[in-house]
Amino acid sequence: MLRFLSEIATDYGDASRFRVRHADYWFFTHPDAIRDVLVTHDERFIKGPALRRAKATLGEGLLTSEGDLHRRQRRLVQPVLHPNRVASYADAMTAYAAQTADAWRDGQEIDLHAQMMHLTLRIVAKTLFDADLAAQVDGIGHAMDVSVGMFARAMSPWGPLLNVLPLPSNFRFRREWGRLMTLIDRFIQDRRANDTGRDDLLSRLLRATDSEAGGAGGAMTDRQLRDEAITLFTAGHETTANALTFTLYLLSQHREVAQTLREELKQILGGRLPTAADVERLPYTRMVLSESMRLYPPAWALGRESTEAVTIAGHEVAAGSVVLLSQWVTHRDPRWWPEPQRFDPLRFSPENRAARPRWAYFPFGGGSRQCIGESFAWMEAIVVLATLAQRWEMEYLAEQGVPGLRPLITLRPSGPVRMRLRSLTVA
Repeated sequence: MLRFLSEIATDYGDASRFRVRHADYWFFTHPDAIRDVLVTHDERFIKGPALRRAKATLGEGLLTSEGDLHRRQRRLVQPVLHPNRVASYADAMTAYAAQTADAWRDGQEIDLHAQMMHLTLRIVAKTLFDADLAAQVDGIGHAMDVSVGMFARAMSPWGPLLNVLPLPSNFRFRREWGRLMTLIDRFIQDRRANDTGRDDLLSRLLRATDSEAGGAGGAMTDRQLRDEAITLFTAGHETTANALTFTLYLLSQHREVAQTLREELKQILGGRLPTAADVERLPYTRMVLSESMRLYPPAWALGRESTEAVTIAGHEVAAGSVVLLSQWVTHRDPRWWPEPQRFDPLRFSPENRAARPRWAYFPFGGGSRQCIGESFAWMEAIVVLATLAQRWEMEYLAEQGVPGLRPLITLRPSGPVRMRLRSLTVA
């Protein structure tokens, strides 16, 4: 898909139209068209068919729901993920990152992606459910991998048929999905029975529904809570783990950038662990992550379906058409990003950002469906990167070749990312 979309943009420019079976598809790459789809004419679009099929795994959470349900759920969830509240989770994020750093050994070889997936899974479990899943992380991580892997089927028009066939993949998915649902249902029931002022996201969701909706009669049902929880659980660790993996890989390939990053961390932190207050004091760290997400955007494409005829970038898009936007393609457009393959965090200095169109960069989407967890993701990525990069340098084991890519619901490496660790604290 990445090559397909890139070739379409190269061959046909900012706007192209093609058919898949009986559906019209439009692919727009210019920032003005992206703004029109995500913001200007947002009310004329619903989620694309791939995410609608993803309800088989994500239910009716914020990522997949529509209309009044989506608006109501977003109103209830948004205060829970307000930046001021997210700041209270920084200590947990830092503590788990420090545990990971403490467990590593000089000269050790690791699968970086597996390590980041485990780390962010533990962080989201702690912040969402106030649970430490250290003993269960391998099993739950495997269940999450199976669930996310099924999204490849959601992108296929044959997906609904394949989902009902007696295939080994379906039996495997149902088994692992059942494990996740049992875990989340247990957390919900335990919290309903004994919510003693905890400050995790699930407790806040329970309290927010009661206060916002005017009592228990308007609160989320257990099914709604489960759907929102699995959405936050999936998105909250998958995207950040991938972003951290690609960032640390890029740093291993660009020593001068890694050195500049370490100098900022030394100047601001002086060897101590980062806190929420440090996030705004680490601008270069944020620029490194921003540039990594330009080259390897965790959300690599967005799909919308028009509910009525609409004009986008001078093109008449008929009702029922599927519109595609791709961070992977627009983030590598040389008009906005000179030498687009080059890793250069200074692209995100204030003066360079001001010189670019706003919608040349949209890693968290935009409009009414902009990622509700953006503040959480930035907080987590910055404090984890700061914690690890102070203490460890990584050597990419070159015999693997350049990491392959697997575009599912997020963009992830297609296999292990092997690194050799070098301690920066060993004399």
